[in-house]
Amino acid sequence: MPVLPGAEPFRHEGGEVGVLLCHGFTGCPQSLRPWADRLAERGLTVSLPLLPGHGTRWEDLQLTGWPDWYAEVDRELRALRERCARVFVAGLSMGGALALRLAARHGAAVDGVVVVNPANKVHGLSAYALPVARHLVRTTKGIASDIAKPGATEVGYDRVPLHAAHSLRAFFRVVDRELPQVTQPLLLLRSPQDHVVPPADSARILSRVSSTDVTEIVLEQSYHVATLDLDADRIFEESLSFIARIAPGVGKEGTAVGG
Repeated sequence: MPVLPGAEPFRHEGGEVGVLLCHGFTGCPQSLRPWADRLAERGLTVSLPLLPGHGTRWEDLQLTGWPDWYAEVDRELRALRERCARVFVAGLSMGGALALRLAARHGAAVDGVVVVNPANKVHGLSAYALPVARHLVRTTKGIASDIAKPGATEVGYDRVPLHAAHSLRAFFRVVDRELPQVTQPLLLLRSPQDHVVPPADSARILSRVSSTDVTEIVLEQSYHVATLDLDADRIFEESLSFIARIAPGVGKEGTAVGG
């Protein structure tokens, strides 16, 4: 099945500091590509994979589950660790949950975590209906393109397959149990006006992690897909500053540690 335009995975060979970027549920690398480009411009090694079942058609996502999505980012992290001296994980929405689980599972192999509007739970009555509803109804309406910036759009599915949503719900439960194992420095950026993930998810994550170096930034101008929204530049620069603080020498244009 052909990949949608803009949904292609992205990799950049830079210096000794690597960043793994994880996109969200029903989305694709397009939502994080400007962030990946900014990191690459500053000399970092960047990996932005396309998660299984994403970036083609929703029917493909219906055939996958959270172990498939997590396995992909786990492989990419291991590859980055072989290539780089320091590695950071970052993600948007479900990608934030993926990044947090990588941090929980890999410990010292991850130097820091950056999450944007991270998801922690499937909310509402529909969540409780999923175990049965997924056998009766194939899809529900999509969640892509929650963006305040005029003219900005996210490449994502216009339908959410319920089998995959049921697996996502199970994944959030797994991650929530593992959050106390997250000890790395954490930068969390959230939008108060988010029509996909409520502020309660960020609050829950901040209350559960064991990290002592925690920075929370509120993105006042943006909706859910803040990486394509009015606060995008702030996300990019704050993440670079965060990485440079933990891995000194990073962030000057065209350079990175060992690069």
